[in-house]
Amino acid sequence: MKLEQLLTRINYTVLSGNTDADITDVIYDSRKVIKGCAFVCLVGSAADGHKFAADAVKKGAAALIVSRDDITAEGVAVIKVDDTRKALAFMSAEYFDNPADTLKTIGITGTKGKTTTAAMIRSVLEKGGIKTGIIGTLGILYGDKVIKTANTTPESYEIQKALRDMINDGCKCCVMEASSLGIKWHRTDGFIFDYGIFTNFSHDHIGGVEHPTMEDYLECKSRLFRQCTTGIINIDDPAADKMTENHTCRIETYGCSEKADLCASGAELLSRPGYLGVHFDVSGKLNMSLDVAIPGMFTVHNALAAVAVCSHFNIPQSAVRDGLNEVRVKGRVEPVKVPGNYTLLIDYAHNAVSMENILTTLREYKPARLITLFGAGGNRPRDRRFEMGEISGRLSDLSVITEDNSRFEDVNDIIADILTGIKKTGGEYVTIPDRTDAIRYCIENARDGDIIVLAGKGHEDYQDKNGKKTHYDEREVIAEILENN
Repeated sequence: MKLEQLLTRINYTVLSGNTDADITDVIYDSRKVIKGCAFVCLVGSAADGHKFAADAVKKGAAALIVSRDDITAEGVAVIKVDDTRKALAFMSAEYFDNPADTLKTIGITGTKGKTTTAAMIRSVLEKGGIKTGIIGTLGILYGDKVIKTANTTPESYEIQKALRDMINDGCKCCVMEASSLGIKWHRTDGFIFDYGIFTNFSHDHIGGVEHPTMEDYLECKSRLFRQCTTGIINIDDPAADKMTENHTCRIETYGCSEKADLCASGAELLSRPGYLGVHFDVSGKLNMSLDVAIPGMFTVHNALAAVAVCSHFNIPQSAVRDGLNEVRVKGRVEPVKVPGNYTLLIDYAHNAVSMENILTTLREYKPARLITLFGAGGNRPRDRRFEMGEISGRLSDLSVITEDNSRFEDVNDIIADILTGIKKTGGEYVTIPDRTDAIRYCIENARDGDIIVLAGKGHEDYQDKNGKKTHYDEREVIAEILENN
């Protein structure tokens, strides 16, 4: 592909060379430079790609994309742009032949609920016969493939490659978690989303290299609604009006307010062994009753967002019902089938805030006992352990304290710190340092009506211990325990 074609939608200045060069790939990591590529000099919080420009040329780069005037190189094109991150997004879209022109794209922004809402949308659309991929916290998912990513919203090149790979695999739609930082750093540039969803807004990602203020955090999220055709907004959230300031898209709303285009009412909790969820009725744009297989009243808004966007696709209402009634989110209050009359869940809660949220939610289902198995990460602040112990001691009927990525610390020292918090509450507990033994204990001592939550690992499939990561998937552990019982 000619460099000129890659630059089609970018304002640029040619500092040297010309745009007639044949380009073999678009690269932003100097370690991955190949002969004939265009090397894009990204400027980040930890590194400046301009420092590696000369090295990229030595390795065979045919073009440099820069945002500084002082970068020179003999025999290669040097192209100056205002923002190399933005340039990377548009160049990547061109390199992969603008896959978003073929694929329906759904972007989800908000402080909470992005991962769950994405899973709901995928579940519904696939029930309706529309093969759908996801880009988000759990990685790049399509078909049976799971490709791990470093960020909730990967770099723009990875996004565009994933969209093209999804098309090649037969996908017709992609749901993407559009994080505030992903939007801020132009990772989602280069195309217009067909649909943008706003879930909710609360304090997060403030300070350091993230957002300097809450205002900046909100403004970055709001940019999604200048980068989509239809915006779908949670009208119940106090930030809804701010989120849609200066929007350029058509706006639809959802929520429990009667003013919403899609309104939820009559919400109630559903509980039976192996199934915790919610029921609610939908009125307005659609009229139907739904059961959703994810616990907590907050699930109503996430499910309503999924219904709102899926109503734009040509699928039957039965797909909406079945998709939500059977949805699973790996590592997010994920139920695991067991033979007894109790409920076993896997969840990613690994700090005091997330643990309090999940345990408070599960308490609403009035279990015979709420049993929480958890540990705490090694080489992390000790205060977190005290706090987690105190939360579990206060909200659980039984805490089973074990290991969880102890890293270079002795697991018994970590457990001792957790006990400091638990002992403040008088809550019942047992300590079982080996996590597999702890899971076995929970299963073998389960009673009818219990809810058991294995907290901390969630979607992780490893244990980090003594400087080494070894494979560890709780689903496999549970299956082996049940098989041998």
